[in-house]
Amino acid sequence: MRTIYAGFFVSLDGVAESPHRFVFPFFDEEVGAEIDTGLATTDTVLLGRRLYEEWSAYWPGKSAADDEFADFINNVRKVVVSTTLETVGWNNSTLVRDDVVGAIERLKAGDGADIAVNGSITLARSLLRSGQLDELRLLVFPVVVGSGRRLLEDLGDLDRLPLRLVRAKPLRSGVVSLVYGRPEATA
Repeated sequence: MRTIYAGFFVSLDGVAESPHRFVFPFFDEEVGAEIDTGLATTDTVLLGRRLYEEWSAYWPGKSAADDEFADFINNVRKVVVSTTLETVGWNNSTLVRDDVVGAIERLKAGDGADIAVNGSITLARSLLRSGQLDELRLLVFPVVVGSGRRLLEDLGDLDRLPLRLVRAKPLRSGVVSLVYGRPEATA
């Protein structure tokens, strides 16, 4: 069974929205290596509508000369979860509109490497609520930004969500790489 993980840049106060506001002063080769390690085991990316629209407008015109991430994101399999989009046109993209839980379960049961959710806060929350998210991979940046959408709020009926620390790695920049899994998935 494939692993579905949500990878996010977050501030100390839990803000995951608009990470460009706080990431760059701390971004170095070591942070980049943490990201590359995750991408090396990933062959599918799950995107929500909002992030799909932003990224499909930006990344197709970019190459590795502009940003190393461009080759990865332009060529990787992308599964877009949206009830409002009619079509998706970005290279290697497919649209899931109905039976999202079933579609994710089939994807997870299929052959392949890890499945990533990066930057789609609403989708990550939905996968947490449905029990389909196996890991949270967080790069926690040593800054309090005060405002913005937090990753772990508005989780609906979830009263409590126990997680198990799988790995904690402090980096020279003050960023901490944290991986949390579900207790039953990591025991």
